[in-house]
Amino acid sequence: MSFAICYGMKICLGALLFVSTLCGTVAAAGESHLVINGRSYHIGSEYDWNENNLGIGFEYQFEQKSAWRKIAMANGFRDSNEGMSYMAGFGLHRRLYETDAIGGFYVYAGLNAFVMTRDDVEDGRPFPGVLPSLSVGNRNFGFNLTYLPRQAVEQTTNSHVVDPGVSGIVFLQFKINTSQLLP
Repeated sequence: MSFAICYGMKICLGALLFVSTLCGTVAAAGESHLVINGRSYHIGSEYDWNENNLGIGFEYQFEQKSAWRKIAMANGFRDSNEGMSYMAGFGLHRRLYETDAIGGFYVYAGLNAFVMTRDDVEDGRPFPGVLPSLSVGNRNFGFNLTYLPRQAVEQTTNSHVVDPGVSGIVFLQFKINTSQLLP
């Protein structure tokens, strides 16, 4: 097993342990979601990247008492180079729209700060990142959309993007409230 996979799994498992401990102490006042990593789209790409970024993760949304939502997350997925990537982090999202209609429909936007591992970045050692995110859904289901601008790719990898045409990457996740999975 490579260093990146081993270290990445440790980051995800540690984050899940932390979140589950925290959830227990908060008496599970928030919501937990199973996250299914899905697709990416390389904007303006000249190459044929893997855009089926399948993987699984966990997201915990702390109980909100304001327009701000705090989120803890961890997941692993097959990245655009066909390698495994692991990440764990926290998000802070601002409510743009929310209603009790349509099962509690909402639109939130914010930032996710995380630590991630990839085989092709820093020899698999963890590196930090902060990315903008949009979340749309209701109490039962939702979608997370994250945007990775070209400059973030270049700074993260300490090199220029190997695809000269790509101007950014959009990443889509599907999430389901874990209460929908339990009888």
